[in-house]
Amino acid sequence: MLLYVLDLAGVAVFAVSGALAAGHAGLDWLGVVVIASVTAVGGGTLRDLLLDRHPVFWIRDTRYVYMILAAAAFTIAWVHWMPLHEHLLAVADALGLGLFVIAGAQVAEERRLPAVIVILVGTMTGAAGGLLRDVFTARVPLLLSSGIYGSAAIAGIAAYLLLQAAGTPRRWAFHAGVLLIVALRMGGIYGGWHLPVLRLPA
Repeated sequence: MLLYVLDLAGVAVFAVSGALAAGHAGLDWLGVVVIASVTAVGGGTLRDLLLDRHPVFWIRDTRYVYMILAAAAFTIAWVHWMPLHEHLLAVADALGLGLFVIAGAQVAEERRLPAVIVILVGTMTGAAGGLLRDVFTARVPLLLSSGIYGSAAIAGIAAYLLLQAAGTPRRWAFHAGVLLIVALRMGGIYGGWHLPVLRLPA
């Protein structure tokens, strides 16, 4: 039940980030809904296809679709009354990344897959929707341009798995993994944190 609720929350937050990106791109309301939907279901759809879970989650349970529509409508109403700041997209993306990454890792973990596969599936679950959002709105993908992103996902999943191995209840390990991802992502955006860059000799 907790996994389901958090998965819904991840969908909602990523839908908001997609709607905000569509607003920055100057799209109309239909465009906002489309980008919100692609952002929200992209990673989870990839996860379900990789793990052979059919039908994919948003077809199996239409509450995800309603959540996306509600999140898109909320965002449209919100930005009508409040200024649209760039940092809102970054925060929404970081929260969505944290929730989706660990939720995706849990789905893979329940299949009793090796830890390295759990990390890969969780990372792809969190990154795919945001990557599609940025491509469709003609932005340089955050995955490739803004400091720590994929590495934050890997660190969060590793912490989640290690905490469970140390005896921490799964729920608290989940929260710790999400918080670590969000903290690292925010550090990458606002603190300039990044991995070393490979510089080839001229």
